[in-house]
Amino acid sequence: VQLQASGGGSVQAGGSLRLSCGISGRAATSYAVGWFRQAPGKEREFVAVIPWSPNRAGYADSVKGRVTISRDDAKNTVYLQMNTLQPEDTAVYSCDATSRTRRSQDTKDYDYWGQGTLVTVSS
Repeated sequence: VQLQASGGGSVQAGGSLRLSCGISGRAATSYAVGWFRQAPGKEREFVAVIPWSPNRAGYADSVKGRVTISRDDAKNTVYLQMNTLQPEDTAVYSCDATSRTRRSQDTKDYDYWGQGTLVTVSS
């Protein structure tokens, strides 16, 4: 399974971005997909997760209400819509996949990951 995050960029505070996680190699329907981020000098942290069907997403408290994760299994793609972005959201965002758990927030529970995409939010 290969994953590729895209859609990052530079925005001003209050702006929005939609990130995409393209999944190839196997059907996305078999996997829960989580988004994680890593800011400079900080540890990687959980952002959001969406399990395989039925979907009930989970979010980090720091982004709840501002971020929506969704999936289009026909396109083998998981999206992360981010609104009201703040400078503290600046990080490299990447997506991971697992078939072992449905809504884990722990990166250790994920078996597949790909390169991330940089999000920069200026004040």
